[in-house]
Amino acid sequence: MRACAAFFVLLNALLGTGSANAEMKLLHQERSLYRNIFVTQDGDERCMTFRYPRSLGRQSCKLLHDPERIIFQYTRMQLGALFLNPNPKRVLIIGEGGGTIPAALQEMYPQAQIDVVELDAAVDSVARAFFDFKPGPKMRVHISDGRIFVKRMAEQRPNYDLVFLDAFEADYIPEHMLTREFLQEVKATMSPGGVIAANTFSHSALYDHESVTYRDVFGPYFNLKHANRVILGRNGGVRPGDLPLAWKNATQMQAGFAARGISSLSVAARLDPRIDWNPDTRILTDQYSPSNLLNALPRREQ
Repeated sequence: MRACAAFFVLLNALLGTGSANAEMKLLHQERSLYRNIFVTQDGDERCMTFRYPRSLGRQSCKLLHDPERIIFQYTRMQLGALFLNPNPKRVLIIGEGGGTIPAALQEMYPQAQIDVVELDAAVDSVARAFFDFKPGPKMRVHISDGRIFVKRMAEQRPNYDLVFLDAFEADYIPEHMLTREFLQEVKATMSPGGVIAANTFSHSALYDHESVTYRDVFGPYFNLKHANRVILGRNGGVRPGDLPLAWKNATQMQAGFAARGISSLSVAARLDPRIDWNPDTRILTDQYSPSNLLNALPRREQ
């Protein structure tokens, strides 16, 4: 009997059906123009998700007792963009979620002009109501499709020093924000040497297609992987001196990252310039962005 009981305890732990899930509370739910939005709380952890009760696919989470702590590994890796440009003046963030990256950058760089683009006004409302997201005077939240916003801004040449791409639906990135044309429009908004950090999957049917598409537009870039993949590149391509520069800046930024529960040196250690994809794979374009491949994607880390 003891062996049987131990087996079921282990099975519950492996399946994630233990007491933690039983204690999860649904704080809020609504149907927006685009999706269902749920806010859950499991002990001290509050999360936004587009699917419930499925635990994977969370869009944003925070710890109530330590709200500045950044939980998701992909978010930590995206902030590695600061190692390539530690003094940004203008920042573009596509995909608001609970406002984790905008809030962190607003505190770290109070003089930086930050544009946050979110398709769904309901996501912005939930971020403010349940995740204490408070845009300051230097931050503007634009309720817009990310591609439409980028196309409009490209004509104005805003010279963004940092661009963060984190626009996810329930399953993956919208198709029209995967293509070469979209990335070319993003590139047109960036300053010379500006840095892009894009959240993607580390394993998917689109991996090779995404890889060659980003390289076609931005040249050589770094991969950072921990369940998700973050593509970290430059306008003009990663340069030979960027890796030692990143380590130098990561060392200098240890205290600021540690305040958010991040080891800056651990993030820097994930910078990988190697090509681990088939370079002959077809580039994603507005004419070729096959939705059938999206059906083969695994769920995202969160």
